[in-house]
Amino acid sequence: MRPPKPARSATPDRVLAVRASEGDDDAFAVLVRRHSRPLLALARHLLGSQADAEDVVQDAFLSAWRRLPEFRHSASFGTWMYRIVTNRCLNTLRRPRAVPLDKVPEPVAHDASASPASAAEADAATAALLQALRALHPDLRACWVLRELHGLHYQEIAHVTGTSEQTVRGRLFRARRALQEAMRPWR
Repeated sequence: MRPPKPARSATPDRVLAVRASEGDDDAFAVLVRRHSRPLLALARHLLGSQADAEDVVQDAFLSAWRRLPEFRHSASFGTWMYRIVTNRCLNTLRRPRAVPLDKVPEPVAHDASASPASAAEADAATAALLQALRALHPDLRACWVLRELHGLHYQEIAHVTGTSEQTVRGRLFRARRALQEAMRPWR
């Protein structure tokens, strides 16, 4: 009797990527389901728009599908996808935009038990932080979002952004300093 085939959800990304590169659509679908949510969050944080984020992530997965035979597994599939999405977001940010980022508000979770005054203050502080993030140079914003919101390590961020760890550290320092200065009135 043959042992049961392991569930796709338990299959490591590396194995799924190899299967997908050999034409296994189901393996790639598992990778898409597994990585879509964090990649969408990354793109939304970098671009400030859910619609733009969805377009970028869809385009990134399409590109990854086509380029799977080139994937060398020097990094994890997830890190490879972070790099593709980050590069596409930075390219999008470098192009002139028809709709300014401030026209697409970021949804804010509200605490039902909070007073209207504290809720309004929290909304204003969140808006100030989003404005400060949008004011950052895209390279600084990408490093900050990858580190602070997605928890990537410096080495992973360097791989994603195609820079050195030293460059990542410098960008994070400048981003944090700029954000601290912008948020000083809220302390």
